Amino acid sequence: MSKVFHTIPPFFHADSRILILGSLPSVASRRENFYYAHPQNRFWAVLSALFGSPPSKLCDVPSKKAFLASHGIALWDVIYSCDISASSDSSIKDAVPNDIPSITSKAPISIIAINGGKATSLYKKLIAQNVPVPYIALPSTSPANARFSTADLVASWSEILYHLT
Repeated sequence: MSKVFHTIPPFFHADSRILILGSLPSVASRRENFYYAHPQNRFWAVLSALFGSPPSKLCDVPSKKAFLASHGIALWDVIYSCDISASSDSSIKDAVPNDIPSITSKAPISIIAINGGKATSLYKKLIAQNVPVPYIALPSTSPANARFSTADLVASWSEILYHLT
């Protein structure tokens, strides 16, 4: 177990309407310096399906950023620092939250979508009382969440589309 600090800046624009929060970037994401970089994480496949964009168009960080911006999506994580083993959410201890109001005060975020159970429980415990924006808990896109197929994730995550109109 080691102390990890969040080093990837939040991704958002002045017109972002939905903020998707994970727990903490994985080892692969920290290495790539952008979110959901693990090749087996289904995050980008789910968003591609929701917005009718071929996953092959999301092959690098600039294309991912352009995709997010074009759909009013902001990304960040609940945790600023914690003790963690590799990328295992279940091992997270002593979590310190990110400053989520720093985004919600600068962009017209109408909903916060939380990716996974650990991120949701930490959000409720550490942040929710300080952010006057509703949130929804969504199943994790992590490969560790084998209970959900990609199709199941797309069906669950389609709820975010209602908040983009």
